[in-house]
Amino acid sequence: MRLRQRLEQWIIRMTRSMSMRKKIVLFYGVIVFLPTVLLAIGAGYMTLHIVRGNYMLTIKEAVRQSAQSIEFRKQSYDLLATRTATDGELVSRLSRDYQDISEQYATVQYVDRAFLFTSKYLPGIENFRIYHTNDTLVQDGGLLWKPGKQRTLSGLIEQDWYEGRLRSPDNLAWTNALDDKTRLVVSHKILNPYGDVYGIVYLRLNYNEVFAESFDHPFDGAGEMFIVDSDEQIIASSESNEIGSRLSESSLSEYWSSPEGTAVTVDGMVLIRQKIKSGWTVAALVHLDRLEEQSKRIFYYIVGGIAFFLLLSTFLIMVVLKNVIWRIRKLGTRMMDISEGYFEATVRNRDSDELGELEVLFNSMSGRLRKLVEEHAEVILKEREQSFKALQAQINPHFIYNSLSLIRWRAMDVKDEIQIRTIDALTTFYRLALNNRVNVTRIRDELEHLKAYVEIQQLRYPDQVLVEWQVEADVLDLYTIKLILQPIVENCYLHGGITTRKGAFIQIMISKTEDAIQFQIFDNGKGIEREKLELIKTGSYIGTKNGFGMNNIRDRLALYFGQEGRFEIDSMENEWTAVTIHIPICKEAPEIKKGDGA
Repeated sequence: MRLRQRLEQWIIRMTRSMSMRKKIVLFYGVIVFLPTVLLAIGAGYMTLHIVRGNYMLTIKEAVRQSAQSIEFRKQSYDLLATRTATDGELVSRLSRDYQDISEQYATVQYVDRAFLFTSKYLPGIENFRIYHTNDTLVQDGGLLWKPGKQRTLSGLIEQDWYEGRLRSPDNLAWTNALDDKTRLVVSHKILNPYGDVYGIVYLRLNYNEVFAESFDHPFDGAGEMFIVDSDEQIIASSESNEIGSRLSESSLSEYWSSPEGTAVTVDGMVLIRQKIKSGWTVAALVHLDRLEEQSKRIFYYIVGGIAFFLLLSTFLIMVVLKNVIWRIRKLGTRMMDISEGYFEATVRNRDSDELGELEVLFNSMSGRLRKLVEEHAEVILKEREQSFKALQAQINPHFIYNSLSLIRWRAMDVKDEIQIRTIDALTTFYRLALNNRVNVTRIRDELEHLKAYVEIQQLRYPDQVLVEWQVEADVLDLYTIKLILQPIVENCYLHGGITTRKGAFIQIMISKTEDAIQFQIFDNGKGIEREKLELIKTGSYIGTKNGFGMNNIRDRLALYFGQEGRFEIDSMENEWTAVTIHIPICKEAPEIKKGDGA
């Protein structure tokens, strides 16, 4: 406290000799100008760090999604090659000995019929062949081929390619075509169940149609994408000159030594890898400096904009203060007249700005001030009257409690259990109903009040109405406004005719959602007529206590919760009625709203 007083005295002493204009400019500089500049610089640097982290997350997610897409596409072509190579009928036909041309013709027709249309399922397949070495089966030049020594296949002699694939331990293989790096070769050995090889399935794919979408201008030109197979051969890349090259000879080599799953930045470049199930690795080499250039430019624009507007605002303050201070002084003079009891004081108004409105209000105030003083005195008298009425209201509950206590003792003397239960229920019921000083209560107390009322009705109509309670335990200590449930249950008895229904029941449910508490009361009484129901829904039905009670609950919900407090009612005549109330979750006692709800 002493430190604050000393600080206040020091500020007053330092600014005592300053004019209003200088004080405002000084405070503006200390409170607005300098903090804004410092916060802008600090926020800018924090933003750059956050953006870098977001970039990394975005890049990792982009690589993960690209890997999923590539894996899906690869599996599609793998599945086509595998299904063809493992076709039992194809293996059987390639492994048999043919005696005449008709059998060979039947095999050619089967292959064309079974696989020619299948090869068109997927995009980018430029060539689809089935190579075999069965001497008794002809080569038709369509889908069936025999490896020749004169023809080339993707940059290799067919016979050399065929023998090389036979020596390979892998059944399924992906390679780049030697004669054109923008072409991919997928091959699969045709095997019987015992591992004997009868041929090889050959697919030549257009690289641009298969993988170009994932490698077309990745990261807005701020990085490169690669696919590296298990033999460290680059299958695909956004850098066309590196397609088909070895990993050790590519631009990835100096970054590849970092552990998998880590993102190590070297010279402004970061490598992110994602392995897929087939053994391939999808890698992204990203230029962080390029990605951050845009963020830096935005930061500079923001700082420049803030500086410009701060300087502009300083100039405007200097211009406006000259006019504002003079008008404030004029208002101060007229206020002095009002303080001396001269209520006819007015200010000449010539401007339409906020001070002009204040001048208009001042002129209106001077004429109404006397009336307001008189109204204030009248309000004080009414407050005293209300205090007296509140005192009277407290007398009645005490009298009722004392009377009920006396009756209870008399009932205990005669051991009348039904009367004792009734008196206890009445005492509990009136404890909340007659407490005029409390308008909000915990759900636990509101529920206790309702149970007391139901207890009285059950004693009045024994075994006629089944009451079902479904109350979640974690709502009991939350707050609500009082007397919103008992009037609804009372309507079940008074207007719903529940006691005259066969198999009558009332269901009371209280539950909590993410941001609201829901009260629902359902009964299978005689329901509400359609016309009357529509009036009750709109709050227009006030003909009976039913309509008045519903309107009262609706008004109090709006008073304390505004638009978050909702009252809903639905019914089917001669069938049922359901009333639902929604209020926000209140861990503290709610207060009357001063906005739409008031």
